[in-house]
Amino acid sequence: MLNSIIVMDPVFVNEVYTKDMQKKLAELTNIVSDPISKVELLENLELLKDVDVIFSGWGGPKIDQNVIDHAPNLKMVFYAAGTIKSIVTKEFWNQGIRITTANSANAIPVAEFTLACTILGLKNTIAMQNMIKNDRTYPKPGTRNIKGGFKPKVGLISLGAIAQYTLKLFKNFDYEILAFDPFISENDAQKLGVKLVDLDTIFKESAVVSLHTPLLDSTRGMIKKTHFLSMKENSTFINTARGAVVNEIEMIEALQSRNDITAFLDVVHPEPPAIDSPLYEMDNIFLTPHIAGSEGSEVARMGQLMLDEFQLYLDKKELEYEVSKKEFERMA
Repeated sequence: MLNSIIVMDPVFVNEVYTKDMQKKLAELTNIVSDPISKVELLENLELLKDVDVIFSGWGGPKIDQNVIDHAPNLKMVFYAAGTIKSIVTKEFWNQGIRITTANSANAIPVAEFTLACTILGLKNTIAMQNMIKNDRTYPKPGTRNIKGGFKPKVGLISLGAIAQYTLKLFKNFDYEILAFDPFISENDAQKLGVKLVDLDTIFKESAVVSLHTPLLDSTRGMIKKTHFLSMKENSTFINTARGAVVNEIEMIEALQSRNDITAFLDVVHPEPPAIDSPLYEMDNIFLTPHIAGSEGSEVARMGQLMLDEFQLYLDKKELEYEVSKKEFERMA
């Protein structure tokens, strides 16, 4: 029987890996300790001497040379969260350790959030609310500037796991999907049911633009003032990716001059915004505190996915969500 340990933020551990899941893991593997935090692990690295697999999630440990030196048998990490940038190192890959992530499970609530914002955007909901509050009356038909949900162009920037799950949800709607992703071929785009266009076209032609781009050196600040200024009247921008992909100063300038555009910002840079940021005051900004990802009961979905992956691992079957080094380099 393999030896394992659960290492992650103690605030979330019993929500992500529920008691029932921990009981199941105890039947499948020898758990060498109660769940611990990364701080506790670093103070007790001898716990890793016989560990074959680590189960982790938010607040997981960076697996650097120090950890690896104390874990000579470590073969696999099951990570019940999204990005693995904070735990994987060069030494991790050099050691040949494998990792699978619940990024796809975390994609589900983000995609659902994106769909909700898309619908609200196409109904011009935020502007309607502002008009009602300010005028104390309902705007008359013909003055509501509503795009509507019948065959609008909806643009997706990058087609990773979240965007692809969003596309599955969009199949229930009458949307024409434009997409920008330099890593997707025309053949793959056809399979996904999207039309590939350049970034400028996404902004110029779409009623809704949804950003799903990972934050890399090459993508930092890639969305600029000119993109927003080119958007159609009464259009919508959604960001559930990373705030720093957008040049925030330029975005604010553009949306201050184009208050017909609604922006749903679940991520900004920095988070939270500076206390004097105009984002707090702008009527056309719908600001949420990075809640699109797994929250509440949704976090257990990620733990369950890792439990399912572990069963595949025990059965010596191909894992569904394993991340290769090449894939890692393109992840957020």
